Amino acid sequence: MISSRKEIRGPDVASHYDELDRFYREIWGEHVHHGLWIRGDESRALAVRQLVELVAQEAGATQGLRVMDIGCGYGATARFLSEEFGAEVMGMTISEAQHRRACAFSMSQHPTSNSEPSAERAPLHPSSLIPHPSPTFVLGDWLANTIPSDSFDAAIAIESSEHMDKPDFFAQAWRILRPGGRLVVTSWLACERPTPNQERWLIEPICREGRMPHLGTESDYRRLAAEAGFTVERFQNVTRQIARTWPMIVRTFLWNLLCKPAYIRFLVDPKSKNAIFGLTIVRLWIAFRTGAMRYGVFTLRKGNGKGGGSD
Repeated sequence: MISSRKEIRGPDVASHYDELDRFYREIWGEHVHHGLWIRGDESRALAVRQLVELVAQEAGATQGLRVMDIGCGYGATARFLSEEFGAEVMGMTISEAQHRRACAFSMSQHPTSNSEPSAERAPLHPSSLIPHPSPTFVLGDWLANTIPSDSFDAAIAIESSEHMDKPDFFAQAWRILRPGGRLVVTSWLACERPTPNQERWLIEPICREGRMPHLGTESDYRRLAAEAGFTVERFQNVTRQIARTWPMIVRTFLWNLLCKPAYIRFLVDPKSKNAIFGLTIVRLWIAFRTGAMRYGVFTLRKGNGKGGGSD
């Protein structure tokens, strides 16, 4: 486990996403996560959808399934699970800006709407016309949530566990899931044996600048999940399939930097607490390209007793 030299707490994560809200929306779009290129020639919008479809498949999404979306961002995945599968979804984010927009999206967008899909959103499947409950969005810290135990059939965490203390993250997920419930985690991972230079110039700065207390390896996640009581049913290393995300993000960032004066003003403003994010984007591109970091999808199942998980 590689840790940030600076202590990272929940308010730091919230401040990061609140201050960078505009940049995340303009650079990443509705989904703040990687895309998954299966054929290799997909558009970014389709690749993003394909990652969500993989998560839905691993979670066993179906009509009426109660799903917890941990670190839901702007709520795009929660809406997808609700609209496509009729799942009953609750999403939680620690960011006020994300929570506000997630709630606004849910109020303004409906699966039977005649409006055209946005550039970052692929057309909905016909199954989305099935009546479904709208997702519920909660503003709060996952590590201090008061959701009743055994409340959900499945939980998902798309690139959110990185921002949390891992043992507490898994403990809370185990607590809110019913026995036999699934937890699907897509995560940025450190390589198993990083070199000193990879740790010094890439992984540790990414943790600190991206407001992540630490980055774990695949082995770390397997061990911590098992200690919490989860069985690791499957792990998928999809690093190569998500690799196209970062060149696209870098190009979008540079284009906006050239075309939008507000970007320059933010980066040079001494009051900006997260201006370093521009450099972090480049670090991430290099880290994934050089093998310093990997991207994994864990499918976990809650056992009957804490500490009973095995691989």
